[in-house]
Amino acid sequence: MQITLVVPEIVWPEPDDHETLAELAVPGLATLLARSRMHRSPAQSLEAAVGDAFGYGEPAALAACRVHGEESGPAAGCALWLCADPVHLRLHQERLILADAATLEIDVNEAQAIVDALNRHFPDAGRFHFASSDRWYLELAAGRELGRFEVPPLSTVAGRSVVRQLPETAEARWLRRLLNEAQMVLHEHPVNRQRDDAGRATINSLWLWGAGRLPTAGAGPFTDVWSDLALARGCGRAAGSQVRSLPDGATALLAQATRGGEHLVVLDGLQSCVQYEDGAAYRATLLALEERWFAPLQQALASGRIRRLCLQAPTAYGMLSWESDARAQWRLWRRGQTLAATARDLAAATP
Repeated sequence: MQITLVVPEIVWPEPDDHETLAELAVPGLATLLARSRMHRSPAQSLEAAVGDAFGYGEPAALAACRVHGEESGPAAGCALWLCADPVHLRLHQERLILADAATLEIDVNEAQAIVDALNRHFPDAGRFHFASSDRWYLELAAGRELGRFEVPPLSTVAGRSVVRQLPETAEARWLRRLLNEAQMVLHEHPVNRQRDDAGRATINSLWLWGAGRLPTAGAGPFTDVWSDLALARGCGRAAGSQVRSLPDGATALLAQATRGGEHLVVLDGLQSCVQYEDGAAYRATLLALEERWFAPLQQALASGRIRRLCLQAPTAYGMLSWESDARAQWRLWRRGQTLAATARDLAAATP
C-alpha cells in the first residue's frame, strides 16, 4: 500500500510566533519528517497541488473537476465551467480586501435567490448554479471561450488584498463586463439590502476562477481517493479512482483500504486556520491530526503495513514534499525536531 497525503499549511507561516508554536508537541509528525527525504519547490495552492497529483498540469480545469465532485448539482458534461464563488470585497487603506463565503454565513435560500437573479439578468452568458451556499458555478453558453485564463483559486486570496479579479485579455473582455454588471445586480438585490440592514457583510462580488472543461476520463495514478473536498473527489472520479469519504482517522482508513492500492488522502483542515491567522485553531487542528493521522501513519509505515508514504504540503514556504518508506523510519538516529524549529529552518532557507 502506498499513500499520498496532502496537508496544506502544515507549517505555521510565522516562525517567530511563539504563542502559536511554543510547546506544540507532534512527535508522530516530527519523526515522520525527520526520517523522510524532503523536496521543496515553488509555492502553489492546494487546488493546484491536487490537480498536479492527477497530472492535469497548469492551468488545470479545476472548476469542472469541482463540479464533477459535488454530491448534488449539475453534471459537468463537456461544458466550459468557472467557479463563481460568492465573496465580499471591502476597501481598507486604499486596498481591496477579499472575504470568502466562510466568513459570510450565507443561507441556502439567499444563495438560491441571488443565483436566480443572475440567471434572469444574464440569459445569454450561460447558467449560474450553486452546489452549496459557498460553492457557486457559471456554466458558459456554447460558443463562449476564454483563452488562457489565469486566476488564482479563492483559497489563495481569501483574507488578502486583491488587485484585479480577471485577466486583461481580449478573450476575457466580455467576462469583465459581465462581472461589473453582476456586481451591480448584487448591490441592488433584496438579499444584500436585508443583510446590510442587519449589519451583516454583503455578497458584493464573485470570484471567477478555474476555467476549463472536464478532462477526458482515463486511468489515473490512484486506486482510491479519500477526501470530503469536492475538487479532490471530482479529480478522482474523472481519473477512474474509487472515491471515498474521509474517515475519522488513519486507523479507520487502514481497516477499509485495499492493501495493494495507491491512495490519495486530502486533509485540508489547517488551511482556513492559516488564511484567517487563527493560531489557536491551528494548534487544536494540528494536535487532532497528530492523534488521528500522523502518529498512526508513522507507526504503520515503520511496521511495513504502508510501503511508501509521501506527504505533500502547500505552504507559505513553498510546496514541501516528504517521502519515506519502512526502512527509513527505522533510522533511529534521525530524531524529530519541534515544528517551531522546522519553521525557522524553512524561513532561513527561503530566498
